[in-house]
Amino acid sequence: MVLYSVNTLVKKAHQHLYCIISLLTVVLNLLVVVSISHFKQLHTPTNALLLSLAMSDLLVGLLVMPIEGLRYIETCWLLGRLMCALSPYLSYCLISVSLGSMVLISVDRYIAICDPLLYSSKITVNRVKLSVCVCWACSLLYNGCILMEHIGWPDRFSSCHGECVVFISQTSGTVDFFLSFLGPCGVMFVLYMRVFVVAVSQVRAIQSQAAVRAAPAAKKSELKAARTLGILIAVFVMCFCPYYYPSLAGVDTFLSLPSYAMVCWIMLINACVNPVIYVLFYPWFRRAIRFIVSLRILQPHSRDVKIL
Repeated sequence: MVLYSVNTLVKKAHQHLYCIISLLTVVLNLLVVVSISHFKQLHTPTNALLLSLAMSDLLVGLLVMPIEGLRYIETCWLLGRLMCALSPYLSYCLISVSLGSMVLISVDRYIAICDPLLYSSKITVNRVKLSVCVCWACSLLYNGCILMEHIGWPDRFSSCHGECVVFISQTSGTVDFFLSFLGPCGVMFVLYMRVFVVAVSQVRAIQSQAAVRAAPAAKKSELKAARTLGILIAVFVMCFCPYYYPSLAGVDTFLSLPSYAMVCWIMLINACVNPVIYVLFYPWFRRAIRFIVSLRILQPHSRDVKIL
């Protein structure tokens, strides 16, 4: 009886935790979507990429997290064969879009810092929209190929009724490891390192002209750039390493309910952290939140407010 009561309390605690994480993910990313979509001054190529990232993370919090929360809490799969086939596909697609959007943001920032004179001609709103569409389309196609076997036969490795086991072969897992983890991580790391080096060189050039007055600000700027770079790479790696561990170890990814749900939740946490890393540090976002919370966003001509 005591053990049953403890298990019940633990399950309820998990339910509340998953609800809080899912709600927080939805609210944070919804604020990003509303802010960028509403204010005309925020309709820029960079913010279009942030909008794509926020949309994918919003759908993760709205659709994927509730399903994965149910998967982790319940001992049996309660959503049927069809959802067993589609839920991993939906989760993988949205996570891939999120990763693709982060890579596109890295490219955008790289060009903006390293080639600022040609940025406006290279990066246009139409090109960004096309890139976002390609990112979403490639995600749907790529994950369909990776999960083709599971989608076609979702209960192949289920040992009993009410079980949903996701199987990914070692070959597919290795390919997915390079394309969905090592590749994006490497690209972002290289681009941000290049941005950091260029930013430091620009600061030193300013220091040479006004060494005494510029030195404290320059030092602070260098530290901020290094800290931001560390957060971006560290969070990305920490959230995705547990899932890709089987590929690193050279074994098949064969995950049943408890282990698969736990690994997925670690990955999904990245959708909640993304708006904090990419958006909450922007002053315009804090001003946009004040407009939304105070309902001034409903006033006439609020779209034309200078938010930057």
